[in-house]
Amino acid sequence: MHKAVISVLAWRNIWRNRRRTLLTLLAVAFSSAVLVFFMSLQLSSYDTSINASVSIFQGHLQVQPTGYFKKPKMYHFIREPRALIKNLAELKGITAVAPRAYAYVLVSSARRTVGAQVAGVDPELEKNVSTIPGLVREGEYLSADDLYQAVIGQDLAHNLGVSTGEQITVLGQGQDGSMAAAAFQVVGIFQSGSRDLDRALIEVPLKIFQEVFYLGDAAHTIVIKASSRHRLAELKKNISARLKNKKLSVYSWEELMPGLKQAIELDMASGWLFYISLILIVVFSVFNTFLMSILERTREFGVMLSLGMKPASIIKMVILENVFLSLLGVFSGIVIGSLVVIYYGIHGFYIPGAEEIMKLWNLPTAVKTRLSLRGTLSGPAVIIAANFVVAFIPALKLLRLQPVEAMRAV
Repeated sequence: MHKAVISVLAWRNIWRNRRRTLLTLLAVAFSSAVLVFFMSLQLSSYDTSINASVSIFQGHLQVQPTGYFKKPKMYHFIREPRALIKNLAELKGITAVAPRAYAYVLVSSARRTVGAQVAGVDPELEKNVSTIPGLVREGEYLSADDLYQAVIGQDLAHNLGVSTGEQITVLGQGQDGSMAAAAFQVVGIFQSGSRDLDRALIEVPLKIFQEVFYLGDAAHTIVIKASSRHRLAELKKNISARLKNKKLSVYSWEELMPGLKQAIELDMASGWLFYISLILIVVFSVFNTFLMSILERTREFGVMLSLGMKPASIIKMVILENVFLSLLGVFSGIVIGSLVVIYYGIHGFYIPGAEEIMKLWNLPTAVKTRLSLRGTLSGPAVIIAANFVVAFIPALKLLRLQPVEAMRAV
């Protein structure tokens, strides 16, 4: 039988029992809409979480001397970081760049001595790549690059027993191997929400850091903030091209924060458990619809076979009915789900009770959902594939159907 005829018959057949078809369509459309919205919300929440996490301190990308990432030594440094920053700032997709230098030290107050990490930062440029300047709970952020000032984490301040206005002393090793020591006045105490930073980080002006640790005009890392994390691979490639023959390497947030990447992968895996449960409910609904449809039309199929229609053509017709029903329901669900995603992309999705907490950490109070091919098509595609597979189960009964026995069926 001609394919066009089979397609017309399949389309007409799905509307023979309008009530059952509409109920099945509603089930498929509803589940597809739910999948589109929740997957888009989940992926958008990852965007928000990643941007919030990297914005605290790490940045989307970092340029470091080759080997520094695995073995951070003082003598592995970037020469003339200002020239490199100017060069990188010209690349499309980079919104902010800032230099940093690091040292592990013993920090002392009048009461206690603990281990900590000192980060030399440019007070002006640092505000563009990190949220720490906006998370100072007591005092103020570094005001100049030529003063012996320090901003420390809240837990570190508690462990040292210091408050703003008091002095701390740092003792470490300079770039040349000599002892490095200096006294800083605590001008601010920050609370970032990251325990690792709050209990062990001290920020001082980069110029003073270079002077104290005999670093000259060098830095250890260049922190980069990108306009979009979805093009980081391309941006990383472009940066690497500019760093050729300079013994420098580029690292993305995934390499700098592997724990965050693993947490996202685990959450996505657990999310799919919910999605698969919803898909199975819909698939069984469609399976039941087609099984009932085939049982009710057994006599009709017997007549078709007796008139010379091949079993393969009948199976094609039944499969097409399933495909038409699935596509119609999925398409409706994608449209509805996408409209909901667009709405919350404009107005934001607020998590009840979380607004004050988000404000406390200087994070967005709402998740702005975003349409993407992955969020829009992943769930519906699985529904279509699963429906197509289960359609074969009742359709295969037709291979064993005998015309005479089928026409005698009640």
